[in-house]
Amino acid sequence: MEASPKVTTIHATYEADHVESTSFLSKHGELIAALVSGVLILIASFVKNDNSIMSIILYVLAFCIGGYAKAKEGIEDTIAEKELNVEMLMIIAAVGSAAIGYWTEGAVLIFIFALSGALETYTLNKTNKEISSLLSLQPQTAIRLVDEVEEVVGIKSLNIGDYILIKAGERIPADGQIVKGETLVDEAALTGESVPVVKNLNDEVFAGTINIKGTLVVEITKHSDETLFQKIINLVQTAQSEQTPSQQFIEKFEGVYVKGVLVSVLFMMFLPHFALDWSWTTTFYRAMILLVVASPCALVASITPAVLSAISNGAKSGILVKGGIHLERLGVLKAIAFDKTGTLTIGKPEVTGFEKIEDFDRTELLSIVASIERYSTHPLASAIVEYATKQGITVSSSFEQIDDHPGFGVSAILNGSEYRVGKKEFVTMKQNPLIHFEQKWEQEGNTIVYVGTQDKVVAIFSLKDLVRNETKQALSTLNKLGVQTVMITGDSEQTAKAIAAESEINEYFASCLPDEKVSIVKKLKDNYGQVAMVGDGINDAPALATANVGIAMGGGTGVALETADVVLMKNDLTKIAKAITLSKRMNKIVKQNIIFSLSVIAFLICSNFLQIIDLPYGVIGHEGSTILVILNSLRLLRD
Repeated sequence: MEASPKVTTIHATYEADHVESTSFLSKHGELIAALVSGVLILIASFVKNDNSIMSIILYVLAFCIGGYAKAKEGIEDTIAEKELNVEMLMIIAAVGSAAIGYWTEGAVLIFIFALSGALETYTLNKTNKEISSLLSLQPQTAIRLVDEVEEVVGIKSLNIGDYILIKAGERIPADGQIVKGETLVDEAALTGESVPVVKNLNDEVFAGTINIKGTLVVEITKHSDETLFQKIINLVQTAQSEQTPSQQFIEKFEGVYVKGVLVSVLFMMFLPHFALDWSWTTTFYRAMILLVVASPCALVASITPAVLSAISNGAKSGILVKGGIHLERLGVLKAIAFDKTGTLTIGKPEVTGFEKIEDFDRTELLSIVASIERYSTHPLASAIVEYATKQGITVSSSFEQIDDHPGFGVSAILNGSEYRVGKKEFVTMKQNPLIHFEQKWEQEGNTIVYVGTQDKVVAIFSLKDLVRNETKQALSTLNKLGVQTVMITGDSEQTAKAIAAESEINEYFASCLPDEKVSIVKKLKDNYGQVAMVGDGINDAPALATANVGIAMGGGTGVALETADVVLMKNDLTKIAKAITLSKRMNKIVKQNIIFSLSVIAFLICSNFLQIIDLPYGVIGHEGSTILVILNSLRLLRD
């Protein structure tokens, strides 16, 4: 199969399931309707008599054009949920105002209500921007190779095992493995790293990334709906549909509150006339004002725009939160438990030391050991081979005999001499002239690999899963935020102690099996209350599910990603502190919005009862507070 076959191209018929760009009218329809309504009201105000046929026609048009979207939404929701809502209160208030001759006030109410609705839609569009930008990065077609013939197909038509052709400069349409060619790939869309990654034969490539250099032939390894790219999109979409406890409470409260307002208005339409000797016109007028100012528009808008803005901000930074409830909980965390391997550490062992006895040449011995370890698939063996290769050592010795001893090591015979590489008890128990280095390295939390002949140890390697560069900074920031940091690992006490000291973690638990990790998380919840767990492996999934908030590393296993509530797409632990800070900001803004909206409602109700405020000012105060609450929430879109 050629990388660039000169063959006839067949354009297969397909239906591209792409997101079409929204038309200008549908995108800005509510705002346009609100502005047209405002213009009609302005024209009507120049008509000498507000109750003339011409002015009434203009006001009716303003009512219909400005209020259509909200009236439709209110009526549909009322029918579907069999529950009155804020939109219905506004419709009743506007119609009631017009019924007693206050056409201008009713029309202004519709205008400002429509304007605040348009602003809410704008907020939702802003929070959907991250998804739209992600979707635009994913190609909807691919060039499939079938018997050296190219055919352009939709990505949903691709099957596992298919071969696709990707030319230089094109975005990769699906997850797969390179079977021909080599290149540089820009993975910034997924990892945030600006430096292109070298990709060779058998390396994985991901949908949405850019093939910079060469032409590739890639074998599909995942369906289009299972790619890493699609998982990111699904996570953000799921997050926007889930509600926080505060949102759920406000939603339930809205129905009860609306009924309460309607009952109060009903009493207001009669009692003041008899109890306070108000005229019927004044009584009805004040009842309409009460209907407007007591409506919980600002209260209802206090939470959702803030949550959506915060989720959008997090997605932009590579923090994918699966729902507002999880984002809300992040701000009240008291402790975070971390897995070690792949979370606090890189997850890949590296050689940190090599010592030999004087009888052997360093280069020759390294070449022999690396050549032996090449026959083993153990991660420690791979690390030793990589260490030798980086130092320019030739890995090519041919052995008379070589045997793999699973769980112990590898033995080989070279020029009549036997060499063993592996565990201490496998290599030798007789002589170890390098015991001083062994003891020192073990105290530092290293794993030791021994090299021996028939009677003694001739060399030792120290290997360690190195702590991530950002780990110490991330944990330090969390401690400053008042969050206790805990490490839970399956490694030995000595290794755990060394990693804990190096990363400056507050507390650690060693030699833990998956079920023991769950028990420890439960114990932490008893001690601290709200607890998060951070992990990347299958063995972390039970603990992730047990914690109040499960946080997965983006490079982790599929099980961990599915189980977790939050995903760090860039594997950057410092993003946890950002997520917590974002949550605290969101919770603070939500409180500000709720207190402000309730205060405005209380002030307007009292002013109306004392006959201080008229309907136009009631409308402005009520709808103005709604707009201010939404604008306050939009601040969460900024870092």
